Amino acid sequence: MIDPARTVAALDAFAERVREVARRRGPVLFGTGHPHRLIGFYAGLADALSAAGCEVLTPAQGRCVDITTRFGLRTGDLDYVQGVGLVRESGGERPGCAPGTHTHSPLPVRLALEAAARGDGPLPELVVGDHGWVCGAGQLGFEAIGLADTDDPAVFVGEAEGAVSVAVPVDDGVRSEYYMPLTRYVLNRACLSQ
Repeated sequence: MIDPARTVAALDAFAERVREVARRRGPVLFGTGHPHRLIGFYAGLADALSAAGCEVLTPAQGRCVDITTRFGLRTGDLDYVQGVGLVRESGGERPGCAPGTHTHSPLPVRLALEAAARGDGPLPELVVGDHGWVCGAGQLGFEAIGLADTDDPAVFVGEAEGAVSVAVPVDDGVRSEYYMPLTRYVLNRACLSQ
């Protein structure tokens, strides 16, 4: 069960971090392991931060990422849709088009951050995402905030350990349009409404 008061408090803290990076016009990296559901939430934030003068980063675009799962090796390509990183099956959908594949792996964000560190753009001041994107970035010492599925404790553990700055409790399995009020709320609280 999700406590609405905790979700609102976390959204306020999330919006504060977004407002701070917008004020500094810092570079931001977005990524999701749930592109079918959450890409609209992150894309709305990416658009607003870009309009505020932040560089929305897309390092390692098109690079191959191998993810080992309990079902074997899954090979995909790192892609960005509306500024939001995701993994696509190799040889699958057209680049730049949603939706992408579901993953909790930190390997996509590690690939992106390694590429940025080697000169494929600046390093992000803030990483915004879910699952492996936010946990992987936080483990590497980057400030990371994101949505946290209430049936997967990893992002909450990352927050408790200090690796993740803000974990917003949500159900990441609902229809994508249900996240639009969260986008509007964060943008209003961050003074980035358009």
